[in-house]
Amino acid sequence: MNRIKEVLEEKGIKQIWLAEQLGKSYNMVNSYVQNRRQPSIECLYKIADILNVSVKELLVENE
Repeated sequence: MNRIKEVLEEKGIKQIWLAEQLGKSYNMVNSYVQNRRQPSIECLYKIADILNVSVKELLVENE
């Protein structure tokens, strides 16, 4: 599980913009945001870099 959706909302960033920055389709990014698919570690680091957050902020901690 990831928190990409929450971080995008906090920063006021649209999925389409993130998709363009990543060089991925909107559908792929939407799958990440909806937690239907999980990004690779490499992609997760790219997303964190683009959003200027730590990778840890994109992950949900298991309780």
